[in-house]
Amino acid sequence: MSEALSEEEFWRLAANEIGRQPRAALLKAMPGWTQIARASQLPPAGDWRQWLMVGGRGSGKTRAGAEWVLGMVEGRPPFATAPHGRIALLAETLGDAREVMIEGESGIRTVAVADKPSFETTRRRLVFPNGAVAQVFSSEDPDALRGYQFDAAWGDELAKWVHGQECFDNLQLALRLGARPRALFTTTPRPVPLVKRLMSDGETAVTHMRTSENEANLAEGFVDAMRHLYGGSRIGRQELDGELIDARDDALFDRASIDAARVRNAPELRRIVVAVDPPATGTQKSDACGIVAAGIAGDGTIYVLADESRRGLKPPEWARSAVALFERLEADRIVAEVNQGGDMVEAVIRAVRADVPVSSVRASRGKWLRAEPVAALYEQGRVRHAGSFAALEDEMADFGPDGLSAGRSPDRLDALVWAVTALSVPVAEPRVHRL
Repeated sequence: MSEALSEEEFWRLAANEIGRQPRAALLKAMPGWTQIARASQLPPAGDWRQWLMVGGRGSGKTRAGAEWVLGMVEGRPPFATAPHGRIALLAETLGDAREVMIEGESGIRTVAVADKPSFETTRRRLVFPNGAVAQVFSSEDPDALRGYQFDAAWGDELAKWVHGQECFDNLQLALRLGARPRALFTTTPRPVPLVKRLMSDGETAVTHMRTSENEANLAEGFVDAMRHLYGGSRIGRQELDGELIDARDDALFDRASIDAARVRNAPELRRIVVAVDPPATGTQKSDACGIVAAGIAGDGTIYVLADESRRGLKPPEWARSAVALFERLEADRIVAEVNQGGDMVEAVIRAVRADVPVSSVRASRGKWLRAEPVAALYEQGRVRHAGSFAALEDEMADFGPDGLSAGRSPDRLDALVWAVTALSVPVAEPRVHRL
């Protein structure tokens, strides 16, 4: 066991001999990350401040990020020339940070075979054997970064961050320790302003990765199946080839306008609705169930509040999700499309909560015609997003006269259209008449 083994050989041997061979001997035989990593997964040369790793799904971004953090903590070339002791870890949510970046199959604690850092849940931090600390943050709370200072940072799925620009700005102000503070951002590409800005920044080193490059570490047949489904389409180029695909020229909604009108929190609202666009069936291969909430303020501006659309929900499940959102937001009404289920749609919602106000709506025109008046409200600045809804906004920016790329159903967009339409129609309010 004096010669280094391939990673596959190492784990096969370890499974058979872990009880007989000293752990130290097995670990010594394990190949280092620099021996098995692809060039695109290793730090690029040059005096960059931030490294943007753009890749398709399953291309190895998370493993590269975890190994980069370990290399920075230990001060190992080619990652660093000296140990880094204060690291920031940022994800879309705190749950994503723990389940993907830290404890996931390619997370930091998983790939740190020799000396695993300990995770202190209550303090939201990783503590490494050499004393280095990695503090965990969520893109939902950019102000949490205030007061901290770091010499390195890893941000995962940058394009999905809820308050991306604010988080990025606060992180930049916190990267002020050491001789050469640096940050790595791993993401599947989406044409959001922050990602486009970083790609054009001279201080950013950019690397690209395709899903197919990591085929050996994915389920057999996965890449071929995805090529068959999405090869050559916009979604395939983005999600598999890691290409940054900007909004289509004939899209009904303008992503830049959505970003410009975005707010962090909605003001006081006088009416809130939850719109539901149920799927025809409830399997993992079915269309998603669109569940979108919006509210209208006193000045008539409509604010999109939540997108909790999900795929594979059976009727009782999507009904519970819709009612839960209704209750959480203290909404006034659920608006449900009944084309796919007729009276059953309202019945399944009332089975969850009998007294919930439900309005049934039926689509009598095509999706484009229904969405056009809503797009006009966006153009007039009368609809704003209170937060970031990446999947919904991707559908909006990809919705053209022929629908979405790859023939997908715009389920989130349909629910949005129903919610905004319901709020834009004047509702008679009770009046007091004096006799």
